Amino acid sequence: MAKSTATDVRIAKDDAQREGQTIAFALAIGSARQMCHLETCFFTRNQALAYLQRNRTTFEQIARERFARGEVTDGVIHLRMV
Repeated sequence: MAKSTATDVRIAKDDAQREGQTIAFALAIGSARQMCHLETCFFTRNQALAYLQRNRTTFEQIARERFARGEVTDGVIHLRMV
């Protein structure tokens, strides 16, 4: 009987080394558009997009408040998960 050897080996990064996805979206302020970046802890882009869609109104409200306070870095409002 032949020996079976494991040839199907995958090497993955440690979870501690993984970075989450950053999603960009535009916020409409009057006739102007303001770029926003949302940093998430999700490993896939689809998970991050689904999270943004579920919580979009909350993030838009936070982004508007930050825009009003002038918290814009290099023309972008940076947001993190709530």
